[in-house]
Amino acid sequence: MRGGLVTGAQVVAAGVVLARLSRGRRRLPPLRTTTAGNGAAGHTGQGGGISVVVPARNEAARIGPCLRAALADPAVMEVIVVDDRSTDGTAALAAGLGAAVVRGEPLPPGWVGKQWALRQGVAAARGDVVVTLDADTRPEPGLFGALARALDEHDLVSAAPRFACDGPLEQALHASMLATLVYRFGPVGPATPPPPHRILANGQCLAFRRTAMTEIDGFAAVRGHMTDDVALARFLAGRGWRVGFLDGGALLEVDMHDSTPELWREWGRSLPLADVTGAGWRAADLAVIWLTAALPVLRLAAGRPTKLDAALLAVRLLLTGALRGSYRRPGVGLLLSPLLDPAAAVRLTQATLRPVREWRGRTYPAHAQPARTQPARTQPGRTYPAHAQSGGAGFTPGGPTARPARSAGR
Repeated sequence: MRGGLVTGAQVVAAGVVLARLSRGRRRLPPLRTTTAGNGAAGHTGQGGGISVVVPARNEAARIGPCLRAALADPAVMEVIVVDDRSTDGTAALAAGLGAAVVRGEPLPPGWVGKQWALRQGVAAARGDVVVTLDADTRPEPGLFGALARALDEHDLVSAAPRFACDGPLEQALHASMLATLVYRFGPVGPATPPPPHRILANGQCLAFRRTAMTEIDGFAAVRGHMTDDVALARFLAGRGWRVGFLDGGALLEVDMHDSTPELWREWGRSLPLADVTGAGWRAADLAVIWLTAALPVLRLAAGRPTKLDAALLAVRLLLTGALRGSYRRPGVGLLLSPLLDPAAAVRLTQATLRPVREWRGRTYPAHAQPARTQPARTQPGRTYPAHAQSGGAGFTPGGPTARPARSAGR
């Protein structure tokens, strides 16, 4: 009886995964450079130019390549580093390379550091288009122009990079964790947008129109979220923004972690998207991963795989081939990644049941207090609504639609 229930559940989960993977047959074009050059002329609106904003907290060891690449791109009018109280010389290094450095203000109650830094960076920016990058990104020539062009069709663009991994074990674990996202949400760049509550985004690289983001004050709306990128994308999509999650592997590389243990600890904790996903969906996602990814490997190791297990293992190997383009040097680690699917399922379960709210030496409360009503605060050239001044854990689904206005030039 119990075996029949498991088999029935596995059949249903397999159908769900196959339906999600089938979306890969119709995907939006990846980000590419143009033969006319890497600039974004004619695509940045009346304000002109692209501002690159990099939030940084003790990133002196990693930020250099990111800043050098951004500063060298002719489409970029300014590179702004928001130094979030670093103690390792990040600000001095950034200034020495030629970036404008914004000294971060003290973190207000209810805010997570990255959102607070990004909001300050957007306030300091002058370009019509803002691209935000994490310090560990390595942009290629043409990335910024490609992002600006993508804003002709989208209001928020997020780029999926290719990943650099140090050694086969790190690559195997990374690819196994990445596969859990594909099994739960489908491939990057679906031609038909998912509903807002299932949208994904990559906060390592975002692009948007500065005035539109300032008006909706998006980073304030998701100020208490640890999964800030997905929270922002879902908040904006729920208010009418067209959100595009595009393949940017040809133009963006990321070296996320220095070791396999760091990968397990740091990326693993955000995989469940716990603070932006309801309990029902988290349970369903866990079931899908255990039944379609982990269970076939465990039965194979025990010498008792079923025909369905064999079919699911074949699908997983096909996905492994499809993920080759997501890595700078795909190798034996990627090939062996299905063997670590049970470990990825364990990490996903662990992070779902025991979410962590620590980052960069800070611990954040699980539930921040709602903001009190205050008069709007004005900064030079910008006015922010009262709800953005202090606490508040994040956005409330629904609310008025605030889709960005479209200019004739777009």
